[in-house]
Amino acid sequence: MAEVMASAATGVMGSVIGKLTAMLGEKYQLARGAEDGIRFLKEELSTMDAVLQNLAEKDDDQIDPLAKDWRSKVRELSYDIEDFIDRFRLNHSHGGSKANFVRKAVRKVKILLQDRGLAEEIQKLKSLVIEQSERAKRYDIHAASPQPVLLDLRAPALFAEARDLVGIDGPRKEIIELLTCEEMQHKVVSIYGTAGQGKTTLAMEVYRKITEAFDCRAFVSVSQTPDIKKRLSDILSQISNNQFDDQTERWEMEQLIRNMRDYLIDKRYLILIDDIWSVAAWELIESALPRNDNGSIVITTTRSKTVAKSCCAGIGAHMYEAQPLGDDDSQRLFFKRLFCSREDCPQDLREVSSDILKKCGGLPLAIISIAGLLANKRQTVEVWVNTLKSISAAVDKDSHIDKMKRILLLSYFDLPRHLKSCLLYLSVFPEDYLINCRELIVLWVAEALIPGQDRESMEQLGRSYLNDLINRSLVQPAKVEVDGSTVKTCRVHDVILEFIVSKAVEDNFVTIWNRNGFSQNYTCNKIRRLSIQEDISGPVEEMVKTMKHAHIRSINIFGCNNSGLVKHASKFLSNQVLRVLNIRGLQVDGECYLGQVKRISQMKYFGIMDIRPGGCELPEDLETLQHLETLNFTSTNFSKLPASIIQLQRLVRLNVSFLMQLPDGIGNLQALEELSMINLSSQSVKFIQGLSDLTNLKVLAIIWTDATEVRDVEKEKACISSLTKLFTRLRQLHVWEWPDATLSFMSLCVGTPPPLQRLVLGNHLSAVPHQISSLLNLTHLRIELWGEVSKEGINILASLPILVSLTVRLLPGKEGESSSLPILGIFHPRYAINSEGFQRLVKFTVRCALETAVALEFEPGAMPKLQRLKLLLPAWCQFKYGDGGLVLGLQNLAGLKYVDLCTNCTAATSDEVDSLEDDIRGVAGVHHNRPIVQVKRTHQDWMAPRVQP
Repeated sequence: MAEVMASAATGVMGSVIGKLTAMLGEKYQLARGAEDGIRFLKEELSTMDAVLQNLAEKDDDQIDPLAKDWRSKVRELSYDIEDFIDRFRLNHSHGGSKANFVRKAVRKVKILLQDRGLAEEIQKLKSLVIEQSERAKRYDIHAASPQPVLLDLRAPALFAEARDLVGIDGPRKEIIELLTCEEMQHKVVSIYGTAGQGKTTLAMEVYRKITEAFDCRAFVSVSQTPDIKKRLSDILSQISNNQFDDQTERWEMEQLIRNMRDYLIDKRYLILIDDIWSVAAWELIESALPRNDNGSIVITTTRSKTVAKSCCAGIGAHMYEAQPLGDDDSQRLFFKRLFCSREDCPQDLREVSSDILKKCGGLPLAIISIAGLLANKRQTVEVWVNTLKSISAAVDKDSHIDKMKRILLLSYFDLPRHLKSCLLYLSVFPEDYLINCRELIVLWVAEALIPGQDRESMEQLGRSYLNDLINRSLVQPAKVEVDGSTVKTCRVHDVILEFIVSKAVEDNFVTIWNRNGFSQNYTCNKIRRLSIQEDISGPVEEMVKTMKHAHIRSINIFGCNNSGLVKHASKFLSNQVLRVLNIRGLQVDGECYLGQVKRISQMKYFGIMDIRPGGCELPEDLETLQHLETLNFTSTNFSKLPASIIQLQRLVRLNVSFLMQLPDGIGNLQALEELSMINLSSQSVKFIQGLSDLTNLKVLAIIWTDATEVRDVEKEKACISSLTKLFTRLRQLHVWEWPDATLSFMSLCVGTPPPLQRLVLGNHLSAVPHQISSLLNLTHLRIELWGEVSKEGINILASLPILVSLTVRLLPGKEGESSSLPILGIFHPRYAINSEGFQRLVKFTVRCALETAVALEFEPGAMPKLQRLKLLLPAWCQFKYGDGGLVLGLQNLAGLKYVDLCTNCTAATSDEVDSLEDDIRGVAGVHHNRPIVQVKRTHQDWMAPRVQP
């Protein structure tokens, strides 16, 4: 039976009706009384489902309170009935491939189904359904034809860059002038204002635009329920380039603050602290930031004027109140979203547009939200006037709810039912969490929020749903593919997240447990989806006691300070209806046995990432997880996977740590499409041979870490044989530390070009393999090379016709490997990129090892579509190439929009470092596109001593 989508509006009613229909089949041979009861349930619930869908099309303000109460009870009833059905199916239909086992199971079913227990259970459910049917009649709740809603499958909207946001130039300039005066005293500015006013955007723009030289920079967001120790650790990680990452977790708060102060005491730093909610949170953070009179700058944002005053208590401090947009800027932002510019707006829509904007009160988030709502409607006066009436009804009524939330309510109720559920699901992620879009879509599918029968088409539809939410400005894209067609990571604005959480809790769609306990307004004792957020170290027993485990359908855990959860792991995993177990961070003191996992036969997504410092042990018999599609054990210390995983016939994604050993028989997993990161040197020959049987494999990531001097020739031959077969059907291939520099598995690329689109060769090649020129479908390439890139190598890379992203990492040549002194480094000729080739390249990254002196020159017409240039260069050789230093010809990159320079300061003088950075800034400053330049320094503590005159 096809999976039916779950919904915040209707619960799992559709799924229940489908499963009741299946139970009426001959398969279960039901007793007469049980069969009549199930048929009654199916008919009554079908009527209720129609009513629920009708209510889902109405705003909450249009629904009678009695009808709301009925709706909530019926939704909960649907979950309870599905839990009963799933328990029934689990107890009476165990899977297996052996015939004798099946015959035994069938006999057992015939006996158990005649049991009175089934009929009694159905009778109880029947009574509950009758009760709700009678209530519906008393309340005169009836079904009506739902309004047809067209699914918007447009491509992702074009997103304005921050530098183009309206109304920001003046405030940004004003704040920068406050912070960059000549005095070298410690400076603080606190930006405050109401929700949705653009404080974070303004602060980030100031942060990016301050071009003075700082020893270190950092940006963190505090949020409403902060883990201050984690935020301080994040700052220290950024300012020290991860120097203390292995130690901060062991430090107490006092030790962390002391070490931060010691590190910053003699440095000039720039730090942005976003979204501070309390004076206490600021005081803890401030205690780690020494006032050293080196010209350091701290920028804060907050909604509270009281907090802003606390941040600005001292010399060189300024409060800045964010102002609403004026009429002109409001119109520019509004029309840019809908028509590209004000001039493109039809004349007949301008008057109603002006009235709509007045209701937004100059709040950028409100303007963007309303524009996103209108973008999905017909551009006629009648439609826009009706929208204006809805906005007026929402924002003008006397209510304690602030204007921004009322506007978001309007946007929410305008969503089709399927998008409401997908939007509410985002409440499982903590505030300011960077969401991997692909993972999100996989979770939506696992939670039955996407309709359909075919998993691949469901994931494609999920992408369209996400695009639609982004188009409506309810989800913010964080990272977009270089071709602009796909959003890779996204986040939810904190104001929108507050709204989503309140609705998800109200509908009992998601229950959140964080530092404040269960989510505010939590009253229901039946948890359907549980999100445990932000390092829980409090009374875990209280949470476990409150939960009714048999009803939990998904568990998401974020943060590592939750060792108490391990103690209760068996209780978390004791229910039989769990679909998703997603653990992103787990503190394990000792051992953790996950034996209960094998009982969760309905589970589709099982992921554990970042377990520390101990380990977890999996049960051997995982073959019961026959619905499992995703197994994600990256960043864990599991040593091996149980042999039973090769029986998981629906497994599509298997992602593991490269330290893990996998069982033989991998070829049995015929549904597998993604496999990573596999250390082939630690696998058996039989396993490696089995890879070639994975006919549906599209994504493969492999590594070879064998450090023994004796080569395993048989294993290498098996690797080459399997990869040669796989190479003709893979879409993505990541190869690390491969022992065969000739990449012989690519040698058969003749005739029809392979479908490979993404290739990573992180295996330290001596030259660009000539076989790459046959990869005509390649769009993304990362390659690591020893020594210089020959002219032939550049020509090979330039010949790839649709390449949009190229990363080249250059390592020191063999003769320079033993030397750590840059003076003995290897000088290569300046790499000249001409107008031939690279016609579609959008992003170009060059990363150079310290010992290798590399210079670039872009000739006129080079890389005509290049927008992003990322460079990691050693500054010690800035003056070794004559005039122009390490980079020439940036002005010839016609499409350039961003330059990201990371300067390696090791052994370089301050003059060399400054010259390299000034050269890049100078050319970018006169470039016709005025590209954004971001400069970061590494290893400043290892700079050459200043030469005394």
